[in-house]
Amino acid sequence: MKHLYRPASLGVALALFTALAPALADSTATVGGLVNKGLVGVGRIPAAQRDKFGETFGSGSGMAIDASGWTHDTAGYRGSLWLLPDRGYNVVGTTDYRPRLNTIAIEFAPVAPGAAPAAGQEQTGVKATLADTMLLTDDKGADATGLDPLNGVRAASGDMPILPQADNGKLALDNEAIVRLPDGSMFISDEYGPNIYRFSADGHLLSATQPPAAFVPMRHGTPNFASDNPGPGAAEPDPKDPETGRQNNQGLEGMAMTPDGKFLIAVLQSAPRQDGGDSPATRQNTRALVYDASDLAHLKLAHEYVVPLPVFKDAKGKTKIAAQSEIVALSDKTFLMLARDSGNGQGLKGDTSLVRQIFVVDVSAATDIAGGAFDAADKPLAPKGVLDPSVMPAKLTPFIDINDKGELGRFGLHNGAPNDKNNLSEKWEAMSVVSVLDPKLPDDYFLFVANDNDFLAQDGFQVGAPYKAEDGADVDTMFLVYQVTLPGLARK
Repeated sequence: MKHLYRPASLGVALALFTALAPALADSTATVGGLVNKGLVGVGRIPAAQRDKFGETFGSGSGMAIDASGWTHDTAGYRGSLWLLPDRGYNVVGTTDYRPRLNTIAIEFAPVAPGAAPAAGQEQTGVKATLADTMLLTDDKGADATGLDPLNGVRAASGDMPILPQADNGKLALDNEAIVRLPDGSMFISDEYGPNIYRFSADGHLLSATQPPAAFVPMRHGTPNFASDNPGPGAAEPDPKDPETGRQNNQGLEGMAMTPDGKFLIAVLQSAPRQDGGDSPATRQNTRALVYDASDLAHLKLAHEYVVPLPVFKDAKGKTKIAAQSEIVALSDKTFLMLARDSGNGQGLKGDTSLVRQIFVVDVSAATDIAGGAFDAADKPLAPKGVLDPSVMPAKLTPFIDINDKGELGRFGLHNGAPNDKNNLSEKWEAMSVVSVLDPKLPDDYFLFVANDNDFLAQDGFQVGAPYKAEDGADVDTMFLVYQVTLPGLARK
């Protein structure tokens, strides 16, 4: 089994498919000292749930568990987590959905690893209750929006770089990942910039970090943050796709703080346009940015690495590359990364996912390209997907197969037909870990994984109007919880 993906050419990358296929199909229990003990809990928040603003709740684009409030007694575990939705219901175009953060109360009664839940309780181990919702505002306290910034760039001001701005003048956010800090403030990454934002505990924008020029979407030689999701009557951007920088809807999808609090890691969903990100078959070489977080208001880029995404063949035999959806940092050199395919799952026409997998990413032997020529937009590191031979990418090792038939079956779930409420939905995009609080298992953690349900509901309501998702889609927000051993995590 190949764990190191270092394609010197696209031909080599495709030739590796045969070796990679078993890794994408089989569950791996142990990676070094890391152990996957299996699925121990499942829960749901119904698609019909509404928040305190009367709008349809949905979407686990990002998650952070409140470790300080996590408790354990004979009844099980209790605590809370923050669940970050993205830009709102947007099957056609985008809307003036106000960005927000949801607080979820959790009661968790895990089953023993490998055990079967009691009949009728397969998906009740995680009781998740919406406790509160907080709006996110810009640095002036004004509402932000989920609208596509089709034409707008907010000028740099003070410490703030240029920012995406919708045609209504509001800061445009497509939130994807969250890191909650001890003082209650938070880092949130987005797709539009793609930027890293720091918000106060009450949701007020404090600062923003723009990635290197190689990440910034450019059209006609100038920054343009449009994602080609115009609403009714609005024109598409010209050109439709950026010429360089992040691909449309492929921004900073994963982000996590290292356990010691010293570094913030953010990963682009797939390769930038100039590095093969213009095609699902060549977008393999994405990048991980490692920021020095000693000054929270002024993140400093410390390291940058190429992360090769998994290659697979779809149901029609076409070569595809899975997208990165979320990360959990184990150190400044290793992190867990969730990668998945798209277009398949409950609520969609396609029913069977081929890749939903959590990998261990190791950058210890990878080339550090931070601050070098490849950070410029005019110096591709992987033109047409062919990685520059001077660059050693990170090492990927499969860890948890979310599609594992046996694990899902114990909890009444499946991957594939019938495409019903128990078929996993398409977008699993949120992860966070918290201790099992067992002195006999000091290195054991619960890994919570949640889906982004895209607000797909049959009685939806947002931005002052009701809606009904197409084709009867009614997708719950779901939680899968794995018990894992992560040696030394708490001591770093």
